[in-house]
Amino acid sequence: MKRWYSNLTVQVLTAIALGVLVGGLFPTFGAALKPVADTFISLIKMLIAPIIFLTVTLGIAGMGSMKKVGRVGGKALLYFEIVTTLALAIGIGVANLTQPGAGVQATAQAVLHDSKKAEEAAKFTEKAGEMNWVEFFTHIVPDNVVGAFAKGDILQVLLFAILFGLALNKLGETAQPLVKTFDRLSHAMFTVLGMVMKLAPIGAFGGMAFTIGKYGIATLLLLGKLMLVVYVTMFLFIFVVLNLILRYYNLRLMPYLSFIKEEILLVLGTSSSESALPRMIDKMERYGCSRSVAGLVIPTGYSFNLDGTSIYLSIAVIFLAQAFNIHLGLSQQLSLIAILVVTSKGAAGVTGSGFIVLASTLAATKVIPVESVALLLGVDRFMSEARAITNVIGNGIATLVVAKSEGEFDEARHRLALQGCAVPEALRPEPVAGLPLVEVARH
Repeated sequence: MKRWYSNLTVQVLTAIALGVLVGGLFPTFGAALKPVADTFISLIKMLIAPIIFLTVTLGIAGMGSMKKVGRVGGKALLYFEIVTTLALAIGIGVANLTQPGAGVQATAQAVLHDSKKAEEAAKFTEKAGEMNWVEFFTHIVPDNVVGAFAKGDILQVLLFAILFGLALNKLGETAQPLVKTFDRLSHAMFTVLGMVMKLAPIGAFGGMAFTIGKYGIATLLLLGKLMLVVYVTMFLFIFVVLNLILRYYNLRLMPYLSFIKEEILLVLGTSSSESALPRMIDKMERYGCSRSVAGLVIPTGYSFNLDGTSIYLSIAVIFLAQAFNIHLGLSQQLSLIAILVVTSKGAAGVTGSGFIVLASTLAATKVIPVESVALLLGVDRFMSEARAITNVIGNGIATLVVAKSEGEFDEARHRLALQGCAVPEALRPEPVAGLPLVEVARH
């Protein structure tokens, strides 16, 4: 019988608690632990490109109809646009209702005149000026396939995997030896992932200790209302909007959250949704989705289905307008939603993307000073966890929706997953070495 302290959930929770303690008591030491978290995230990123390539290629190669590939991709993109636009609208509505920027006008002006913070904010505004959403879409096509893998560019690797999978699909029996080789490689990659995940508690400890040590709990008090509004809005979005979506497809939210609890805790500790990407593909397969749907929807969603980021950006823009006494009319706010629909996708995979997207949005509206992002520097890190967790949960639900609508959802495998039972060989999507088949508590 597995001992309780060997459970990954317990280990990560303990590591997060210790990280908060170390960061609070020894802030200098805590801030110096950033390389620990960064190294763990790099280990995960090392595996993302090959896992996405192998999973998507194998999924499409075995899908049968090429029309089905296009239909799955089209449904996923349509769902992404509808839900992220809804998230943006909800964020703007909540910000107008709660007025989180009221009462911080004096602080806002002081921050603008703080040379150190202005200099730090300038780094993001400079990158925002370089962003171009047309270039973002053309950048999806790599000029060098090897370079796409080397840089870990998710969208470029995804495009190549789709094309390669379509080619194998078209070749039929001729391609079967290569398909079997890719299948063995996929098992090997997930075995490596299982080994790396044993270090997850260390990565979570380093990430949390750095956050608390560098920014401090006191930083939260200054912009506490904004943080509260962001967290509550994301909580309600998950438990109301996403819950209703799952209910429509006869699925329940709480069992799903319980099934991916380790991924949620991993994201909480590292503040990076990428740390959970490979395991989310595997988890969605085990929860009942087909390999082809999980392999297509999860990686694409990491660039186009950022529910948490959308909520944060919309609330942040309205907050800054309120903080600097800038009135935004209805037409301006509708224009803001339209701009955010584009800019929220334009910085996917870019370090500091939340700030870059925010700065580029302000630059596009030309109403709120771009330098005002300096006001959010101290608390952004504390809100990044909420953004990343909401994004991960939303991408998993998008996968379930597409799988259900396509008839690519295995109800028998789903029931066994909910019960915490081992999945029989006949029901397995693909046996994956190195990772436990089902990682949920028995009910």
